[in-house]
Amino acid sequence: MDKFLAAAIEEAKKGLDTGGIPIGSVLVHKGQIIGRGHNQRVQKGSTVLHGEMDALENAGRLSASVYKECTLYTTLSPCPMCSGTILLYGIPHVVIGENKNFMGSETLLAEHGVKLEVRQDSECINMMNEFIKARPDLWNEDIGE
Repeated sequence: MDKFLAAAIEEAKKGLDTGGIPIGSVLVHKGQIIGRGHNQRVQKGSTVLHGEMDALENAGRLSASVYKECTLYTTLSPCPMCSGTILLYGIPHVVIGENKNFMGSETLLAEHGVKLEVRQDSECINMMNEFIKARPDLWNEDIGE
């Protein structure tokens, strides 16, 4: 497995272990992780701290030229909010662990020239599937249903 997707999975497990939703993400620039994050909506009572948003926040303030050289790894297909942020900052490449449990705004990203790689990683699929079965209330809240 790709070490960066493995790092995103590690972040997702941190979220699960602290009572949250198991979605993790890492932002990679020139082969180095510069931001890590996991969904913390439950833990911090946040409306916006999805895994991707947390990773970007933890990367800190960066110039547009840095974002344009980054790849974002995420364990689950990005929702409309996270996809909008990817477009806003011009991140050109997104690696998605899986989109079987949730299909985010991949069409929007692709239409704007973002290169997408969907891995359908079994660990990502199983972790999310088990969570959805165990906590449909939190899952539905997270996706706005």
